[in-house]
Amino acid sequence: MLDEARKAGVYIVYSTSGTAGRGDIATLIAPEASDPIVTSGPDKFVKTDLQKLLDDKGIKTVIVTGTASEGAVLNTGSHAAFQGMNVVVPVDGMSSTDLYAEQYVAWHFTHAPGVSAKTTLTEFSKIKF
Repeated sequence: MLDEARKAGVYIVYSTSGTAGRGDIATLIAPEASDPIVTSGPDKFVKTDLQKLLDDKGIKTVIVTGTASEGAVLNTGSHAAFQGMNVVVPVDGMSSTDLYAEQYVAWHFTHAPGVSAKTTLTEFSKIKF
């Protein structure tokens, strides 16, 4: 999906936490030099310029993926929904060390007040650019 998104000119923002940086992101999905990276805790909007980055590009829909689904995927996606953005969450684009966490996050995005109305739960194969 990353290759297809790049070919379609999709704006891609990476995130890290703690002291991790560009070089710590898996080679298979490594950012390009021009891709911005925000570093924060579980909500990547907190204490970063993520909102400004998205606003400056006029972005109204985000696709949220990542590891520790119960962390950044859940919190960043929910924050985006609360800000009125449309949120697309491919279930095969989030992971956790605990299957229950993945199940809960999927449930949350389809049932939580204020979040479910703005969220589409899907799979990579169903996303087209």
